[in-house]
Amino acid sequence: MDFTFTEEERAASEAAGAVFAKVVPDSVPSPSLTGGAVAEDFDRALWRRLAGSDLLSLFVAPEHGGAGLGPVALCLVLREAGRVLARVPLLETAAAALTLQTYGTPELQRTRLPLIGRGELAVSVAASGRTGHEAAALAVTATRPTPAPSPSPSPSPASNPSEPWLLDGIQTAVPWAQTADLVLVPAHTAEGRTLLALVDPAGQGVTLAEQISTTGERYAELRLDAAPVRPLDVIEAEGAAEHLHRLMATGTCALALGLGERVLAMTSAYAGEREQFGHPIATFQAVAVQAADRYIDLRAMEATLWQAAWRLDPTDVAVAKIWAAEGVRRVVQTAQHLHGGFGADTDYPLHRFHAWAKQLELSLGPAAAHEEALGDLLAAHQPG
Repeated sequence: MDFTFTEEERAASEAAGAVFAKVVPDSVPSPSLTGGAVAEDFDRALWRRLAGSDLLSLFVAPEHGGAGLGPVALCLVLREAGRVLARVPLLETAAAALTLQTYGTPELQRTRLPLIGRGELAVSVAASGRTGHEAAALAVTATRPTPAPSPSPSPSPASNPSEPWLLDGIQTAVPWAQTADLVLVPAHTAEGRTLLALVDPAGQGVTLAEQISTTGERYAELRLDAAPVRPLDVIEAEGAAEHLHRLMATGTCALALGLGERVLAMTSAYAGEREQFGHPIATFQAVAVQAADRYIDLRAMEATLWQAAWRLDPTDVAVAKIWAAEGVRRVVQTAQHLHGGFGADTDYPLHRFHAWAKQLELSLGPAAAHEEALGDLLAAHQPG
């Protein structure tokens, strides 16, 4: 069996590496120095370069102007993005595109996917801080107006399918909400169904309260008060919310892997140059053992990531997220330790990687939450 990446996937990774090679992580100030957000907007120049290199259309079907690649290609691109702390809603927009492509109606696909592929539509995803799609959906309700009852005896009036859905609820820690064009929000109905709705963050009934992430990027608390969403922009297909959640979790693992690989490379370079007692500290056994342990963490993160991206099975995604959360935390902690006081210098980019690692560790739930979810999944498959 051949487990190598396809020619298209390798080409996508190489193209992403060429675009992200121009990004300098330490060009962004530390949140501790800005006293708030590090920037008002995401990196629009980088977003345009991604669109110009056809990297945003990779995950759009050919009939809508894209290459039709899947989650594995997405994770290869995100791995390169994680190496440079790319400040763009790439994960969110690509996960939304793949979900629309799989579960959206033909009309929704026709109106939204070409815009995503051309970089004209940036999408945020709500509930990135939740561990499961069920908890995320319960935070927002979706209802439809029902006609007024008639005076004569008749069955209870049903909702009108041409009427907009009305969303009510609150989602916190929504990334890029202030500057994205749309926010993909999971919501539950009175019948127990879960929908995905594309919400205009500047639309009627929508209020955004400023929040700042660990990385210093602008997040938002999204408040919905009878916010109308036209039926065209609602995905009602069963399984769509679960699919979106697994894509988001797996993509987070890819970002963590790229970040960890870059941090270990930085640490190796520093340890090879820094001398103590007349020798590079990389030659000391204690330093070499710690670096080797972190290399093992990264290889475990990589193996579980590709299994999750290939299958998108909930068990595989949980395992990958456990390794990504624990592994990236250990990598940056060891890097900070081996860099000594130099690692805390805000003129050196390591502190930025540390902040991003903490954000990725906790996004969509920490390792403990996914360990609990994994236990539930395994128990559900036990005979008897």
